[in-house]
Order: sequence, then C-alpha cells, then structure tokens
Amino acid sequence: MKMKLVFISLLSVFLFANCAIGPTHGHIFSSTKFAGTFNPENNVKATKEAKGCQFTVLYIFSVGDAGAGSIANKNGINKIATIDHSSLSILTSLFRNYCTIVSGE
Repeated sequence: MKMKLVFISLLSVFLFANCAIGPTHGHIFSSTKFAGTFNPENNVKATKEAKGCQFTVLYIFSVGDAGAGSIANKNGINKIATIDHSSLSILTSLFRNYCTIVSGE
C-alpha cells in the first residue's frame, strides 16, 4: 500500500509539472509564442532570425538545444536584439517542444 502511494505521488508530480511549457497551457494541446528578453539599448537591428528547439517525449528522453548563445553562434548572429520563446505541448507529457527564437545582426 505504501509503495502504491509513493508511485501515485511520483506519477502525479511528473504529469502535472509545468516545466518549459510557456506561460499558459492546456493539458490536451497548447501552442504558444511568448516574449523573452530584448536589448535594452535598442541599438541592434533584427535582420536575421534563428530558432533552436528541444523536444521531450513521455518524460523519458529529451533532445535538442534551445540555448540563445549557441543558436546565435551557429547562425552567425553576432549581436542579439531579441530572444523570444515558443512551446508546443500535446497531452502534457506525451510530447513537448520548447524553442528559443533569436533575432539580431
């Protein structure tokens, strides 16, 4: 009985944890795009845009790179103007996608 209670507790933590799914979400489906940070000096033009994503399936494995610095570096963006984010979630734990969108020069 004690093991069953521990298992149910852990399962509920995994199913209802809201990591990296955006500011709002639905348990069946959600697709959101939301603002991140921007250059406060406002002296960088957004002439290039690049996107990097990470994917999670069934909370079992996760792959990808959504780091703003590495996205900018890989795509030749030397000065960052804005960093935005997007997320996609299907049945909360079945599939998740979290992306970072970097724009700049």
